[in-house]
Amino acid sequence: MKLIKFWRRPNASQGAESHDCVEKPDARNGLDEPARVWDSRLQELKGRMRNLKLILSYDGTEFAGWQVQPDAVTVQGTLASAIGRITGEKVLPQGSGRTDAGVHALAQVVTFVTESSVPAANFVKALNDILPASVRVLEVEEAAADFHARRSARGKTYRYRIYRAAICTPFLARYVWHYPYPLNEPAMVRAAGLVEGEHDFTSFAAADPERSAGVPPPFASSENRHGREGAPASNVRRIFTSSWECQGDEFIYTVKGSGFLHHMVRNLVGTFILVGKATLRAEDLTRILEARDRSAAGATVPASGLYLVNVEY
Repeated sequence: MKLIKFWRRPNASQGAESHDCVEKPDARNGLDEPARVWDSRLQELKGRMRNLKLILSYDGTEFAGWQVQPDAVTVQGTLASAIGRITGEKVLPQGSGRTDAGVHALAQVVTFVTESSVPAANFVKALNDILPASVRVLEVEEAAADFHARRSARGKTYRYRIYRAAICTPFLARYVWHYPYPLNEPAMVRAAGLVEGEHDFTSFAAADPERSAGVPPPFASSENRHGREGAPASNVRRIFTSSWECQGDEFIYTVKGSGFLHHMVRNLVGTFILVGKATLRAEDLTRILEARDRSAAGATVPASGLYLVNVEY
């Protein structure tokens, strides 16, 4: 143990006999040394950490959704296992959002932190060699340390495909909702436009509060992002575009927004179907939004037709 030397500081009132002892100015240098070493090691560790951004495409049919669940096969769990086999690390990759069981993704964005020195480009081949054919890594690149797949997102686009022909082949059935019955499609087009703008989408949110009351995106107005302490998170979202279009035998809904609540897109489509069947009028969408009541909107349509198309930052 290193001894600390003391020196006597003369005192004007007590003269040279003062016994007020003060630690010698350079005495703490030795004690500070361990802290400096630890700080150095922390900086060295941070320097080795890399934040990688992945673009992921997957067929969600055989998965119990994105999020890791006990005793269930999920996209997040499958990807985490593959990364661990390459890096030897236990990581939990973070997606831009949690897709439900059966929902597909064309370009899900994922981030994870690693100490591995494997080049970003090599991760593409290495991961695709391990992952099942239903999951493909399209791109891997270095990202800024503060970039996060979910928290940094500024907007998302979803697509819902309805197959309108009388017979749907088994090779397409996993990727569309087969609905061959009569629909007033022009009325559905009008209804879609009424949800554009900033609204409270409680009527279109799943009944489960933990999933439906998510945190709004970073550019939402402050009153929508931060409720009173203890109050539930806001269900207000901004929809930039909402439209239907015919493509061959398919009637396709595309929606782009700041963020989406649990089941929100599928509940919107279920409500548009009621408009197409003349159970509701297009103008009823405004009333349903204002009601903020899940029972006022239509049923949740099947997951098979829904795709996460892209995420914007």
